[in-house]
Amino acid sequence: MSRHLKTSKKNRISYIYYTAEGTKITLTPGENGVTESDIELLHTMDDAEVDEQRRFEYHSAHLDTYRDGENEKADDYDKRLADDRFDPKNILMENEDEREELALMDDLHRAMEFLQPQQMELFRKVYVDKRTNTDIAAEEGVTEAAIRNRLKKIHEKLRKHFS
Repeated sequence: MSRHLKTSKKNRISYIYYTAEGTKITLTPGENGVTESDIELLHTMDDAEVDEQRRFEYHSAHLDTYRDGENEKADDYDKRLADDRFDPKNILMENEDEREELALMDDLHRAMEFLQPQQMELFRKVYVDKRTNTDIAAEEGVTEAAIRNRLKKIHEKLRKHFS
């Protein structure tokens, strides 16, 4: 259950919560090893959750106004605020994704150094030129199964360097 209000300081003598089944449990300092600092900590955690929920509701409502632009107030807002491209969280996530991709590409390049020239050529035809196994088999005068087997060996060789 989401709380909308904080418990006032004068009512923080005990801590009341409800289980998932709806049972009411009251924690009181001095009973069952519960201390006043335990109660204070629980109320502090609840306060933080209430504050976070308020911020979320506030920002959600205002950002919807920026994005939708359907009411009169929307014309008064700075349109840049609705632009997610400059959201620090999005920028950090994009940078992290880019770093991970670059690291994987570096690993792939190092692993490819162990391929034979004809394996490199097949790799290029399949993954760079986007050609089908059937097309490559016809060009080389072999069966499509032979191309699949060659690719399987390439994959196994590369996989050894990623494990």
